[in-house]
This record gives sequence, structure tokens and C-alpha cells, in this order.
Amino acid sequence: MEEEKILYSQPQCSTHLSATEDALYVLGGRWTLRVMIAILGGHNRFNELQRTVEGISARVLSNELKKLEMNHLLERRVLADQTPVLVEYIPTEYSQSLRDVIAALADWGRKHKKKITA
Repeated sequence: MEEEKILYSQPQCSTHLSATEDALYVLGGRWTLRVMIAILGGHNRFNELQRTVEGISARVLSNELKKLEMNHLLERRVLADQTPVLVEYIPTEYSQSLRDVIAALADWGRKHKKKITA
């Protein structure tokens, strides 16, 4: 059996834990990444998002959208010149920084599912 390798020194471990906690504070909710994936996938309107993210209630979706806006991951645009007034949720340039994180999680999820169902 191979000897276990220590990946991080003590200070590195503390730094990684702190940074990971910061990321999970923003992204760690049950619905947050799902909503963000839908927005990055081109779903921009409230009802469209609610249909895409199956099982999310309107109240929870509303709260998630506010949280994502507060963290500069999306922009809420009100198109008042139309009847009825349209509201769109547009991914910010900053939200593009999540693409690699989401891709890595999805890749790991596929591999993990394959491993545990094999």
C-alpha cells in the first residue's frame, strides 16, 4: 500500500479551507449552482428559470436571484418599454469565472456516478 501524501502544508491548508468556505458561502446552497447553470445556459426570465430548475419554488428562486445579483454574478434588467414589463436576469462578465468550476464539478460528478454504479 502506498504511503499517503500530504497535499498541503499547515498554512496552505488553512488558506485553502478559508477560500473554500468563502466560495461555499456564495455557491453552497441547494439551488444556487443550478440557477447559475440555467442562467449561463441562456435562460433569462423568471418563469423560464423556474421551469428549467425543476422543483424550485418561486419564493426560493426569487431569493437565489437576489443573492446572485448581490454577489455580482447576474444583473437584473427591467424592460419597462414593453407591455407587460419584462424582467431578465443576465449573467455578468464576472459570472464567466464560474464556467471552469461548474465544468470541473460536472466532470467529477460524471466520474463519481460511474464509479459508484459500476
